[in-house]
Amino acid sequence: MYAPSQNDVRTFFCHTYTKIQEGRPLTPLESQAAPWINQHPEYAKDLSHLEAALETARHLDDGHHNPFLHLSMHLSLSEQISMDQPSGIRQAMERLAARKGSLHEAHHEAMECLGAMLWASQQSGLPPDGQAYLDAVRQRAGQ
Repeated sequence: MYAPSQNDVRTFFCHTYTKIQEGRPLTPLESQAAPWINQHPEYAKDLSHLEAALETARHLDDGHHNPFLHLSMHLSLSEQISMDQPSGIRQAMERLAARKGSLHEAHHEAMECLGAMLWASQQSGLPPDGQAYLDAVRQRAGQ
């Protein structure tokens, strides 16, 4: 299993942003990230300066929104939906998207559930509870 470092993630999103701006061909993974990058123009400043992004990574977050984490979560949710893993997440996300009126807003709702699951796992030292995560997304979808 590949576990990218914080610098790897920031480099990936900055390079993808640059390739989008220059109209260069994208890798399959970059192609999955591109729509989420394009839906967050407020991140352009963060994504257009790799050196600053890497320098910022060395400092503790001071409550500011982390665009790299946010985009990573969009990418993670897209992958979960494509594989339907955990089983049932695709249907739950389709229902949540219908309820919210957009897949983008559904992602933002599900990110809260995903973040809560990961936080609980870190606090307990136990593996992430995929069923609790799925249940939380379903609840937000009105299932």
